[in-house]
Amino acid sequence: MSKNLKSIGVISALTVASRLLGVVRDQVAAAIFGTSLLYSAFVTAFSWPNLFRRLLGEGSLTAAFVPTLQAELHAHGRPGAFRLLSSVTSWLLVVTVGLVGLSMLCLGNARILGGQEDKWYLAADLAVWLFPYLAFVCLAAGLNATLNVLEHFTEPALSPIWLNIAMIVSLGGAGLHFAHTPLGEMHWLCAGVLIGGFLQMMVPAGVLIHEGWRPRFDLQLSPGVREIAALMTPGLFGTAIYQINILVSRNLAFYLSDSGATLLFMGNRLMEFPIGVFAIAVSTVVYPLIARHAVQGNHAAMAEDFRKGLRLILIINVPAAAGLALLSGPIVRLLYQHGRFTGGDAGQLAILVALFSIGMPFFSVVNLTVRAFYAVKDIATPVKVAAIDFCINVALSLTLMRWFGVAGLVLASTTAIIAQTILLQVFLVRKLPQMAFSPLWPSLLKVLAATALMSAGVAGCWRLIGLLGLGHRAIDAIAVVGLIPLAIAAYLGLLRLLRVEGREDLFTLLRRGKAPAQA
Repeated sequence: MSKNLKSIGVISALTVASRLLGVVRDQVAAAIFGTSLLYSAFVTAFSWPNLFRRLLGEGSLTAAFVPTLQAELHAHGRPGAFRLLSSVTSWLLVVTVGLVGLSMLCLGNARILGGQEDKWYLAADLAVWLFPYLAFVCLAAGLNATLNVLEHFTEPALSPIWLNIAMIVSLGGAGLHFAHTPLGEMHWLCAGVLIGGFLQMMVPAGVLIHEGWRPRFDLQLSPGVREIAALMTPGLFGTAIYQINILVSRNLAFYLSDSGATLLFMGNRLMEFPIGVFAIAVSTVVYPLIARHAVQGNHAAMAEDFRKGLRLILIINVPAAAGLALLSGPIVRLLYQHGRFTGGDAGQLAILVALFSIGMPFFSVVNLTVRAFYAVKDIATPVKVAAIDFCINVALSLTLMRWFGVAGLVLASTTAIIAQTILLQVFLVRKLPQMAFSPLWPSLLKVLAATALMSAGVAGCWRLIGLLGLGHRAIDAIAVVGLIPLAIAAYLGLLRLLRVEGREDLFTLLRRGKAPAQA
């Protein structure tokens, strides 16, 4: 694990850049569209191809592909791994192109099903534009998974950057310059999605070709392809359940109000910022590592590296969640209250962000825990737990949205992810007793203590800033630019003071280069 800290640091740094570009992208879109029906229709439409993207790309495919490719690399070296990659990408191309064509045909004729509100037809029209993105990004997922197995982490971490840049340039540049109506601007945003998806596919393909891969169209059902298909089959249901959860929540938000889908999407994006910056980076590096231990049958080493990954995730995401909840108001106002995004919109979004932050550490833990099951090729258990999670989310969503609107949808998803975290850990320990969470409790309690002290300081400073009599913009800027670095410094000091195990690994990531000391 220690030698992989530099890779985690690289991925984290690139993900910070990606997430910052994502914030800029959302700022541009919020300033141009606000929380309008048009942007909510885009968010809803984009969630439909993303459902299949997770199913066939970054979800069950990656989970099944990585351990199989790892075994192929171990047995037959790079030539065998590249043969398997060609077969997988060939099948992906056939399946996704067929799915894109069928989806565009159905959505393009959505008005045949009469009796719906116009906003649903608008979402269907935009989805026709967006569905080709599915083919690009699914192929990119297979290519990036291969690069991760080959321990090339930089290029996959760059992938979302290409999408964000394309969308920013397309909407903020060409869209504002050439479009003369809001719908015209929206079409430029959709074009940016397609351009970004194409870049996401071509960049890792170029790197793999440089590494020796020679792409060829191969639909033979090799043993590796059959194993991936067998592993994907139950995984499809699990990933489908998770993505349908998101789809249901966004569609319910779109049903509740014209602005609901936009607010839910933006709140989720802010919650995902710290998850993407660090938790996903840890999972990306740890997953091939624990998959290798699983292939070798070394469950003790697998458990050790798994717990080190979890500890790093908790050390970062617990205080990040607390800080995001405390400062959700000034963060939202400073980032998004521009153009057509009003103060009322900012107030609603801040509440959602604070609620989302409660579930943030649990989302992070689930991400790595599910990969632990995938590493030992157990896809069925996460599927069962995801089914329970889906039932909890839908039941609570339909109940709570009656009283709390979009906030009720966030409360429902947060409750469901907490239940999923607990259930996954219970089943993981039953399968692999070495993977017990109990050795992490002393570290977690210290992290909670440090977070509580940091939060008390942030709350006190925020109250004092409010007494300075400055303008709202100035107060928000001081909170974001001043309080956040101060809180981070205080928290790091508390980690040293409380002697939290794993702190030196974190400090090594911050220094980016020195070997970690033992805690």
